[in-house]
Amino acid sequence: MDPLTLLSGDPETFIAEVWGRRILVHQVEAGLLEGIFGIDQADHLITETALRTPQLRLAKSGSVLPESRFTRYASIAGKPMTGLVDARKVLDEFAGGATIVFQGLQRYWQPLRALIRGLEEQLGHPCQANAYLTPPGSQGFALHSDTHDVFVFQTFGVKEWEVHDEAGAHRVMMLPGTSMYLPTGTPHAARTQDTASLHVTVGINRYLWRDLLRRVVDPLLENAGDPLPAALFADPDALAAALRERLGGLAESVRTADADAVVQRLERAFATGRQPLLGGGLLDVLDAPGITAATRLRRRPGSTCLLRPDGDRLALLLGDRRVSVPARIGPAIEAVLARDELTPAELHDHLDGASAIVLTRRLVREGLLEVAR
Repeated sequence: MDPLTLLSGDPETFIAEVWGRRILVHQVEAGLLEGIFGIDQADHLITETALRTPQLRLAKSGSVLPESRFTRYASIAGKPMTGLVDARKVLDEFAGGATIVFQGLQRYWQPLRALIRGLEEQLGHPCQANAYLTPPGSQGFALHSDTHDVFVFQTFGVKEWEVHDEAGAHRVMMLPGTSMYLPTGTPHAARTQDTASLHVTVGINRYLWRDLLRRVVDPLLENAGDPLPAALFADPDALAAALRERLGGLAESVRTADADAVVQRLERAFATGRQPLLGGGLLDVLDAPGITAATRLRRRPGSTCLLRPDGDRLALLLGDRRVSVPARIGPAIEAVLARDELTPAELHDHLDGASAIVLTRRLVREGLLEVAR
């Protein structure tokens, strides 16, 4: 199931009617959301790994606790490790009513990394994930609103949310398998009752029109860095006339700006700036030299590839990087993208045997393909 279907139920309706407009509550089949980041996984990260701040923080009664309350000192090979989370201190603070916040989970928890990558691909906007583990009878944060859209989904326990919209305040009981979408600026607060609660918040850092417009205007303003004249207000009419002249030049430059190039630069920044998905990549590096015409290969889960012309070259935007290849092998790349699995021999309609092996080895090293073991 794709991420947007999992979180919203109906991607087309969500994008057309809900996105940025109203609150949505959705219930999915039991177990689908809990497996992404549940209580056992939270326990594992706290007690069996070496988390460091700011990967984890604590909050209680609306205030963030100082790191000194739950971190300790350690060293490796004589070099200090700062901000190392002390599991015993964290558990003590949790028992005393503190909410544990896992920050940027998509950077170090694979199921959320895959979910975030898929959601980014569907929405075209950068996303991130935090998780909040709250003890019984506690509230980590007071009523507040976020500067970005969020999907919230419950994976353990129960939490009662107070959510405000134009119609007033609403109570939403979040149970395992419940997801909720909150547009930017929606006031909300949440509190546990008799049980602890674990929920994941997916933040959607939506691009705004001003982000795109700034990519046009900001470079033009760089050319207007000369100072205003001395005796600045001795002749306000002359100053206003000079300003009108410059505004006219700016307006003309904006009118004739290459909008296609601006969009392409934004797309390239987004489509090459995501976190890589390279699970098993070390084994692929070892196996790549041994790929033959009969080696079974498959698309790496979560991999993405946009093909964009670049003169006599072809740019492959692979999520975390840009790769340039000769434009003449475009049909072979398209054949790769059209299949879930393939062998180099299946590209012989587009490339000779040796070239097909060279290409697939390259795509394995780049993370688009993996060896089917």
